[in-house]
Amino acid sequence: MPEIKFYNRQPVPMEMHKVKIVQKLNLLPAAERLAKMKEAGFNTFMLHNGDIFMDMLTDSGVNAMSDNMQSAMLRADDAYAGSETFYRMRDKLEELFGIQHLLPTHQGRACEHIIAQHFVKPGNCVIMNYHFTTSKAHVTRIGGHVEELVKDEGLIPKSNLPFKGNIDLDKVAACIEKEGADNVAYMRIEAGTNLIGGQPISYENMKAATELAKKHGILTVLDASLLQDNLYFIKVREEGMKDKSIREITRMIADLFDVIYFSGRKFGFGRGGGILVRDEVLFHEMEDYITMFEGFLTYGGMSVKEMEAMIIGFEETMDLDIISQGPQFIGHCVKELDALGVPMITPGGGLGAHIDARQVVSHIPSEQYPAGSLVAALYLCGGIRGMERGTLSEERNPDGTEHIASVEMVRLAFPRRVFTLSQTEYVIDRVKWLYDHRHLVGGLRFVHEPKTLRFFTGKLEPVSDWPEKLLEAYVKDFGEDQ
Repeated sequence: MPEIKFYNRQPVPMEMHKVKIVQKLNLLPAAERLAKMKEAGFNTFMLHNGDIFMDMLTDSGVNAMSDNMQSAMLRADDAYAGSETFYRMRDKLEELFGIQHLLPTHQGRACEHIIAQHFVKPGNCVIMNYHFTTSKAHVTRIGGHVEELVKDEGLIPKSNLPFKGNIDLDKVAACIEKEGADNVAYMRIEAGTNLIGGQPISYENMKAATELAKKHGILTVLDASLLQDNLYFIKVREEGMKDKSIREITRMIADLFDVIYFSGRKFGFGRGGGILVRDEVLFHEMEDYITMFEGFLTYGGMSVKEMEAMIIGFEETMDLDIISQGPQFIGHCVKELDALGVPMITPGGGLGAHIDARQVVSHIPSEQYPAGSLVAALYLCGGIRGMERGTLSEERNPDGTEHIASVEMVRLAFPRRVFTLSQTEYVIDRVKWLYDHRHLVGGLRFVHEPKTLRFFTGKLEPVSDWPEKLLEAYVKDFGEDQ
């Protein structure tokens, strides 16, 4: 949307909606937050939502539905097989992406499971601009390996590069030569890159990468879960795209890929997922996975009510006024914190605002999970639940040593159409306070460490009494009830 001008102040992001349904929030007193953090094993995933004031863990499945989405749920056809809801969903996706064949799934990681299961054999390579936790885990579980070939500048936390998610074409060519094209199961492009700050990839880079893959007969796969934000950034940042509509850019991107999958918990504002397969023969080869692992071919583990809502959500994703709010609120948060001296991942990307934890708590060794420590500290200092995106989110090396993450971040996700500007200002204030008292934050160590995706359910403990000392300083400034 165009920036709304103000008469007597600097512009700020504007909510392009009005609130009609609300949910009460709860801010526990500081001492109670410490008790809840201990119960959760210093893992924000293990907190109860009722104990959280600002839930910025993720934008997955927690986006606000519009009135049109909610009303559409009333028309759902709940037939087990042959539901008309499915055909409406398939037709809408074909209209937007130009691909006829849809395999419905219950969410994005189910898509990743099916794609990896079908294409990856032990020893195979999967090329990615950057991995996502579950996309990599599905490949490695089967015995494949992932080559992350994002451009080097994409890993520089502070810059003004508009497309830090771009894949390095020279690295891709070298990887194909080294591995052999026959050993590359597929090339997966994530638009945009979750684990390096929601940074987008340009259309031109996707076009060049997919042309290179197809030259060598390599299947091309698009993870469109975060496509909504990436469409916005292509529209406003990429030369030659400013006159294109969101609908036109969507189709241009889709035409580059053989397979497209998405998490409807992100793309579409609902809860579900799907795989779009261009080739009919390949589509039929993959059908059995749906009936084996998900459900029947016309619901795939989803609620048909959610499917009807997502159909409207897909169409709302084509509206620039709707999809601009997330990146604009994120951009505002990043700019304000950056101006206050807080090390941020810049420029602001999609999904959320990302704090450069490696710089904020540089005194904490990577083996003591700096981002994990900082995200726990942020809950203690304001009831804000963010997500660790760093070494704790990695899996250990085969010899048991830590796999140190390329970037160490705290993600403050902005669920779409959920938070107001005043709530965003509260988050900015508490992050700044924590930054000014960062010397009080210490490290964490595991007391229960799952072998796979440990960041979801692992339990940790502080290496010292730093949480108590941090809260003592916080209460001195804000009082016990804050």
